[in-house]
Formats: sequence, C-alpha cells, structure tokens
Amino acid sequence: MIAVDKRWSVLLVSCLALGLTGCGSKSGEKSASTGKDGGGKKVVLQVEGSDTMVNLAQAWAERYSEKHPDVQVQVSGGGSGVGIASLINGVVDIANASRKMKAREVSLMKENTGKEPVEFIVGRDALAIYVHKDNPIETISIGELADIYGDGGQTTTWGQLGIENSGCDSGEITRVSRQNNSGTYVYFREAVLDKNDFKLGSIDQSGSKDVVSLVSTTPCAIGYSGMGYATDDVKMVPVATAKGEAGIAPTVENAASGAYPIARPLHIYTAGQPTGAVKDYLDWIMSAEGQQIVLEMGYVPISEIGSAEQTEEPAESAASAEAVPEEAAPAAESAAVNESSAESETSAPAESSN
Repeated sequence: MIAVDKRWSVLLVSCLALGLTGCGSKSGEKSASTGKDGGGKKVVLQVEGSDTMVNLAQAWAERYSEKHPDVQVQVSGGGSGVGIASLINGVVDIANASRKMKAREVSLMKENTGKEPVEFIVGRDALAIYVHKDNPIETISIGELADIYGDGGQTTTWGQLGIENSGCDSGEITRVSRQNNSGTYVYFREAVLDKNDFKLGSIDQSGSKDVVSLVSTTPCAIGYSGMGYATDDVKMVPVATAKGEAGIAPTVENAASGAYPIARPLHIYTAGQPTGAVKDYLDWIMSAEGQQIVLEMGYVPISEIGSAEQTEEPAESAASAEAVPEEAAPAAESAAVNESSAESETSAPAESSN
C-alpha cells in the first residue's frame, strides 16, 4: 500500500507541475497552434477575431469540417483587436480582422513570437448605414453622416435632413455606434469622420448584429454595420460621396466595383507563413469554393467565381502572401486604444475589435 501511494503521489505531483497537460487532454485532438497531440488524428484550428466576420468564419468552418472530418475549426468573435492580441500571444492559429494591423501590434508580434504577421485579403464588406424600415430617408451623404456622428456636428434631428420621420415622435436622431475598441468603429472614424472624434451621447453596441437589432426596434435610430447583417426589419440607406449626388446602394456589385464609398477589405492574419493544416485551410478559403461562401454570406469575393482557372489562383496567392511590414501598418489611434493602460512585455492588449 505504501508503494502504491508513493506512485500516485509522484503522478499527482507530475501532473500539477505540467499544469495537467497530458493528464486531462481530450483524446483525438491536436492543436495546430501548439502541435500537441492527444493521441489521435483530429487537428483543431483556433480562429478568433472580427465580429463582422464571425458569421462568415463560422460558415467556412462548418463547410470545411464537412469535407475534412479530421479537422475541427473552432471560431470565436470578440473583435478584431481581440483576435490579433490572441495571435500575438500565440494562443490562436488565425486572427480575423476588419482592419489592418497597427504598427504597434506588428512590433509586439515580432517581440513575442519572433515572426512577422502575414496578411490575407479574403473578401470585401460594404459598411452599410441602417435605419428603421419605416424611415422615409432615400439617401445620405458622407458629409451628413459626419455632421450626425462627428464631434462638433450640428445635425441632431431628422428634420434638419429634410426628413419627416413620422415614426419618431421626438424627431431627434438616435445615434447607434460601436464601442471604441471595435475595428468597425475605427474604420467609420477614418472613412466618414476623417479621423475626427465621435460626438458624445451615442448608444454604443458591442457587436455588428447588436447595432442592426437596436435600429430595427428604434424608429428614431441610425446605425452602421456590415451589409451582411441586414434583415427585413431595417433599411440600408444609399450613400452619396457628396450632398446632392446620387446615393449608391451597399450591394456586392457596388462594393466590388468601388462605386460604394464606404467599403473595406476583410483580413486574415497568421504568425509567419502558414504551414500544414493552417495553410490547407487558408488555401481552401481563397479557392472558388471558399469564395462562394463569401458571396452566400452577403460579402464580396476577392475574385469572380466559376472558372477552373480561378480555382487555383487564390491558393497560390495564399501560399505566397507577403508579411506585413511594420512601417506599412497604420499608427495606433488614440480613440481605439487606451494608451494609459498597463501592458506586460509578453502579453498583447486587444486594441480594436470589430
């Protein structure tokens, strides 16, 4: 009995010293990030990041796992900055982002992992302007949006836009926005507000779906979110580059042609050039089949879909994607990150979600 107790004691101490690694791992799972094998053949890819892209990422994951049952793709949102921070800290294989990595994030990745981030453009998204379905507004300009949302802007009522919004008893515009750690917030600030600050007093939502949901139940509201989140309970307002010009609807065709004025690329980042299961998955995303899902989910594919020649080209571009040069990444915006917060040398903060 004494010998048995000693053996169990040694095993228990060993497990504790190893943080239970190997003592309680799931059989049949292997992480592409860590390379740890639980004794089976299943590979688990960890994907995290942009809320704008989370539905698209989940659709990719489900379709890919159907075709490759030995690979499990686990997807979570949280925002672009959350995914990028997790990639910097080495806990995910892929970060989804609706914005480019910042110079500070590129530096942190090189410090923490010794690797350059590699960027893949996997689609495009039109940032739609949403109002309640009964709002009679027909078009809105970039300047009018800036005057509604921007610090110092004077537009506070629908009447100032010439709109008789009978469903809005107060007549005042309810501004629905994203939290300032959102990649969508950062993009709107750059593209619409010309990097000026937001006006105080908006209702800030944590996710893309939340913005559309609130607008759908608020006749006085206006909000911005990806066009892939449209429902029958809201209206997407055509956007004009300047007041008096024709508004352009947020459609796949208009985003692809560049006619829609507030469209953006959708990014995937990896730590260094992807290999193995991660590379295979990204090659598939860039293929005609993966890009068809982009279209099905209401986003814009990076290329036309349908020809045999086009099926192979995206895979080649995925394999040869360029590392993100530090000097090319945009500088961190003070509105998107609290610079006064303490940071450790080995842990990356989440800068901008999406």
